[in-house]
Order: sequence, then structure tokens, then C-alpha cells
Amino acid sequence: MRKTSRFTAAVLSGVVLSALLPISSASICFAADRKKKTQAPIVPPRKGTREILHPFNGKNLDGWTYDSRFWSVQDGVIVGHNTIPVKHSSYLLIKRKFSDFRLVFDFRLVQSEMHSGIALWGRIAPDKGDPYTYAGHLVMFPSGYGFYDLYGRRGLGVNNRKLCRKVGHQHGWNHIEILAQGNRIRFVLNGRLAADWREPLPKRIRVAPIGLQLHANKQAQEVRFKNLVLETFPENVLKTVGKGSN
Repeated sequence: MRKTSRFTAAVLSGVVLSALLPISSASICFAADRKKKTQAPIVPPRKGTREILHPFNGKNLDGWTYDSRFWSVQDGVIVGHNTIPVKHSSYLLIKRKFSDFRLVFDFRLVQSEMHSGIALWGRIAPDKGDPYTYAGHLVMFPSGYGFYDLYGRRGLGVNNRKLCRKVGHQHGWNHIEILAQGNRIRFVLNGRLAADWREPLPKRIRVAPIGLQLHANKQAQEVRFKNLVLETFPENVLKTVGKGSN
């Protein structure tokens, strides 16, 4: 039998020893494939004048920028609706720009299963093929609940779909609160906190218009929004937790 070299013996001894030691995730290293998760810094809420705004007057879309083919008012409700294909998601955009805010509203998906959402912290992006489309953060609901980076990183890995599908109403009215402060976004659906997330790259955050989404689609769809209340530089408290939909 060939004698085992000192080097081989040392390797074998190391393997045996490592097998006897407890394994922790910190001790396992995949050199080529290991990805470091970016730890999100804590950006505190910004300071500014607190205002309570009602961006929708219940009669028309004064104060908003939009494609009139898709957005209208019916019976005191904002309606996003298409019968022709929507090549790029079209947004009903508040003309003012915001950083820290609380937006509380009621939402209903009337037709189709395509999600809608609230866009924030980005920019109007006519360079993407439509004068009313948006590049930035998106809080999605219903169907594809979660957070998204439009024309950026795409999915942000932020969702609580099991909870959202339990407490949400796919085609009924939903009561929603979005609290955006510093680099933190919290999403409350029908009284339940569904997401609490910090942007790990704060430089991506912009003072920007807020947009209501009618998603790109080749099929007819309809979304509705009402009872919008917008608070600038709000208190660091969720006001709708424990309160259900209308």
C-alpha cells in the first residue's frame, strides 16, 4: 500500500475535524457566488411643514397630469380605464412633488386581474416611451402585492402576499395607507401592516410626484380610487392599523 503523504493526511484530518464541528451559516463560503446583502442605512424622517391635503376634489382632475384617454371622474371616484392597449403603464400624476408623506385612500380593482399601484420617489419618464409613465418606486396591489423599482432594479423582494391575499379584497374596496419617511416605506392593507421596508440605496430616492397606476396591458381593465388624503411630513405613526376597509 502507498504511504499517505503528509499533505494528504493533513487535508483528511481537516475534513474529519470539520465534520465534527458545528456548522454555521457564517462558516460556509461560496467564493465565486457569495452575494453580500446590502444593509439599509437608517435615514430619519425629513423635516418640513405638515399639511393635510385632499388632492382629489371629487369633481374633476384639476391639479393632476394625465392621459385623458385613460383617466376620468365618475360619480365622485377617480377611474382609470382602457379599451385600447396600454403600451406603457400610464399614471395619474399629482403636479406637486413630495418626499415624506402619508397617503390614505380606498382602492378597487374593477376589471382584469392586473395589479395597480402607487408610484413615488422617482420621476416622470417620457424617455421611456410615454409622457405619463414613471421611473421609480412602486407599491403594488392587488394581485401582485409587493414593491418594485420601475425601470430600475425591478422586483425589490418586498411582499407579504400570503397576508395580503387573506385580508385584501381582489375586486372589492380596500382601505390602504402608505407611509413614506426618510428611506422607509410602510404599507397597510385593510388595517394590517403588510410591508415595512427601507431603501438600501437612499441616493435613488427623489422628491417627486406621486402617481396612481393603470398598468400596461393589451386587455380592458379598470381601477378606481377615492377618499384620498395626503399628509406631508407626517407623524411617525400608522393611523389605519386595526381599521378595516369600508
